[in-house]
Amino acid sequence: MNFKSLFRKKTVNDILTQVEKDCAADGHGSLGKHLGVRDLAAFGIAAIIGAGIFSTIGKASADGGPAVILLFLFTAIACGFAAFAYAEFSSMVPVSGSAYTYSYVAFGELIAWIIGWALIMEYGIGNITVAISWSDYFTGLLESGGMHLPQWVQMDYLTASKGFDQATALMQSGKPFENLDGNIQAAYTAWTTSPSIGPLHIIADLPALGIIIFITWLVYRGMKESRNAANLMVLIKLCVILLVIAVGVFYVDTDNWDPFAPNGVGGVLKGVSAVFFAYIGFDAISTTAEECKNPQRDLPRGMMWAIIICTILYIIIALVLTGMVSYSELNVGDPLAFVFQKLNLKWMSGIIAVSAVVAMASVLLVFQMGQPRIWMSMSRDGLLPKKFSKIHPKYKTPSFATIVVGFVVAVPALFMNLTMVTDLCSIGTLFAFVLVCAGVLVLQNKKDIPRGKFKTPYVNAKFIMPLLLVIGIVLSFTLNKEATVSFLTNERQLNDPATLVTSLESNEIETLKGHLLQADSAAFISNNSDVETYLSSLDETQYTTKVHELPIKDELKYESGLGLFKHKIPMWIFIIISFALAVWAFRANLSLIPLLGLVSCLYMMAELGVSNWIGFGIWLLIGLLIYFGYSRKNSKLKASN
Repeated sequence: MNFKSLFRKKTVNDILTQVEKDCAADGHGSLGKHLGVRDLAAFGIAAIIGAGIFSTIGKASADGGPAVILLFLFTAIACGFAAFAYAEFSSMVPVSGSAYTYSYVAFGELIAWIIGWALIMEYGIGNITVAISWSDYFTGLLESGGMHLPQWVQMDYLTASKGFDQATALMQSGKPFENLDGNIQAAYTAWTTSPSIGPLHIIADLPALGIIIFITWLVYRGMKESRNAANLMVLIKLCVILLVIAVGVFYVDTDNWDPFAPNGVGGVLKGVSAVFFAYIGFDAISTTAEECKNPQRDLPRGMMWAIIICTILYIIIALVLTGMVSYSELNVGDPLAFVFQKLNLKWMSGIIAVSAVVAMASVLLVFQMGQPRIWMSMSRDGLLPKKFSKIHPKYKTPSFATIVVGFVVAVPALFMNLTMVTDLCSIGTLFAFVLVCAGVLVLQNKKDIPRGKFKTPYVNAKFIMPLLLVIGIVLSFTLNKEATVSFLTNERQLNDPATLVTSLESNEIETLKGHLLQADSAAFISNNSDVETYLSSLDETQYTTKVHELPIKDELKYESGLGLFKHKIPMWIFIIISFALAVWAFRANLSLIPLLGLVSCLYMMAELGVSNWIGFGIWLLIGLLIYFGYSRKNSKLKASN
């Protein structure tokens, strides 16, 4: 194998010439040009304002308190840095393909394939996530209108199975069914009431399937139809959000903003995955480059306006929510509807429920529109079969790729759970952002690259990056010394009550009950002889003492050694790469903005946890098998060399 051939690159002129050639070839055609800057900004808003503002903002606010606005701001800045890099590339290479095409220019074919494969994860799994969220809101809306679907047709298989196991363990520990979390109750009910064939339970999220079929049909029909639908849906949800702000501001109690950061920096950062997921999708704008009237001018503007508008709305909504009720009450799936129900403004809850269904559909529309265009670009280069780049003669859309995407999204949406796909989508997107920012750094000093109308403002990071690294180290050992030392020494950590209880066998739970009846009888009985509820009622010091006394093995009480260290591997990767980037910045006079984009996105990847990295690694491994088995042999770049 010729190692250099893995990194063969395409020039910008090659890409533009190839697009013109493919448009004229048999079975292909040009995409319809219908989009201006307002349409692109609307697509960005359609993608960004969805699950984040109607769902995940609740969990993030519960973890971080009112200080979650700082996380929204940090994430917006990180996405803004990445948007500069996307804007520069989209101005330089105004074709569909997004980060995949940009990586082909900067790094070569293998990296381009990897990023293309990661983008398939971003858009495909992002679609699955949004379809599941849409289903939750839609079924909730039906129930509020008196229509009750069986639990087993509105829930995925994995959630039902896991919820049944959790419910069984918690009920064995003494918790009554009616005291279980509502989501666990629903999962238990879905599992126990579902039809079955032998040991196989028939459980599938049918509303999610329905919305995917509808959106796929809409995207198939044409860009003009998709644009009009997106603009209408954006208008509806912006009106509702402004109404929420206008009404909610009169119910804000500033006492709810104290404490501002109740769980410290750790609590704020705990919401990284949820908050970042709220922002992904602005990069989908770049996949529409060939359908823009003036891509070199309008793509950068559309991205920036979308991020600015959405960040302002997110911050205001977070302040209003945490001001209307205590942050501790916001760990719910529909926080906007919840706060108005709590204040007996049920008419607002109904409006929010309807707008959430519309908002989720608009996000799904943009994601479902983006992925076929990535596949189309990869097909043009020979890395996927030629069929994927076929343009419908009437609708001017990548028709075959659109239909395949519909199947790829619809089938997993029936069976996968929300948490799994949210984190996988986030890590795939962040990886794409990291490579796009790195691509700008690689190309910054190359003279033979034709530049577009937009270029990222240059600030020399030679001394700034090493200085920021030193400041970060100093702040870690002053403001967050205990956590930093614990991280470095790999000090063992207590498992939380739910993790501890659900890891026990039934005989161990009975032993625990007997111990607690003797050690703290009154308090244990007052908590309904429920082990998990009793342990959760203790403060941090009491919990540490009580767990230390429990008659169970230490490995059930604590996480330590390699089991604990593995969770820190992503952060160690971030630390090592940060030092390497500081050296590179000093030696090569790197541009600050894309460098900060790279660092901040890599940091958010590190916060996602090792299980997500493993899942992402498996996905990339599958992609490499396809590349070496098919794509490398059929690459058009190979044929031209």
